[in-house]
This record gives sequence, C-alpha cells and structure tokens, in this order.
Amino acid sequence: MTESYSIPDSNLLIEEEIKHSRFISFLFHCPDQDVMKLTLTNMKQEYPGASHYCYAFIAGEPNEMVNIGSSDDGEPGGSAGRPMLASLQGANVGEIGAIVIRYFGGTKLGVGGLMRAYSSGIKQGISQLSLRTKYIRYPITLECSYAQLVDVEYLVALHDGVILAKAFSDKVDIRFELAKDALADFNTHLATMTQGTLQVKFTV
Repeated sequence: MTESYSIPDSNLLIEEEIKHSRFISFLFHCPDQDVMKLTLTNMKQEYPGASHYCYAFIAGEPNEMVNIGSSDDGEPGGSAGRPMLASLQGANVGEIGAIVIRYFGGTKLGVGGLMRAYSSGIKQGISQLSLRTKYIRYPITLECSYAQLVDVEYLVALHDGVILAKAFSDKVDIRFELAKDALADFNTHLATMTQGTLQVKFTV
C-alpha cells in the first residue's frame, strides 16, 4: 500500500473552442463527494446557460475504485463522463475532480469527437496542475496530563498530524492521526518532552 500520493494544490481552468463549441475544463481538489456537488453548483452559477455540465471525480487515492463517479449530463452515453474519468485515472493523482462545461456551437461532434473534446482540456490541465504530496495518516490514542497537553498538541502539529478528538477527565485522552514515517521522530520528541514517560503506537 502506498503511504503518500499527489493531490491538486490549486484549481486550474482550461478553455477551448472545438468546432464552434466552447469547452471550459475546471480541475480542482476533491476530497469527497460533497465538494464535487458544491463545486458543480458553483460552476453552474458562474457559467449559466451552458448546454452541458459534465463531471468526473476520484475522491481518494489515485487507484480508488469506490468513491469515484462521472456524469454525461445529457450527452450521448459514455461520450463525456467516462473519458473524463479515464483521463483522471491515468494521471496518478488522487482527490481530484473535473467539470467540463460545454456551450454548444451548432456542429455535432459525434461520440468519438465528444470523447476527445471532453478529455482534451483535462489532459492539458493535468500537465499544468500544481500538486502537493498527501501522506496517509493512521490513528493513535494517547493519555496525558493537563500539563502535557500543550506540548503534545504542538508535537502533533509539528509532525503534520491531525487531532480528531479530546476527552477530559482526571487525564486528557487525545485521538489523532499521524503518517507512518513520522512516528519514530514523534516518539523521540515526545520522550524528550515528557522525560520518557509517554510513547505512542498506531491503534491499527
């Protein structure tokens, strides 16, 4: 299993005219399906009156097979969403969404022409897209004193971890996530800060 993968670091817009039709391809970071829906709503408001708003997304790792989807939005079946998704899958980029907006120019392109047109802007965009690395994080549970809490929170942030929850009783129970590569260094810092009283391990 891969421990990291590339995701979009910014949005990108590519605009083309193909046989009098205007194609606007928008690539963006898409960590879940809600972001896909919201972005599609926003693009419909920004580009009103278009003939079609086709989309594809991979809401997870590049080889994700569950949280993926596509839509032809009225174009002939398989002529838009599927080739768009195939272009995303071939890019080896995760958490990525694409919306292609078409303003029909009067000339029919045929299924083959549509497949090429709907994937054209995505292929161009992927080669220009700014990317960053996402590290897969794993859960950890840690019990510490109130006095140690600030130091532990600082260490989690320092190692690019994410705190999920905190429960307060006579002690503090912290649930957080950390990348595998960060664990050894995290424990070294934790031992130094707590005089060796605390160490952590993954709960999976």
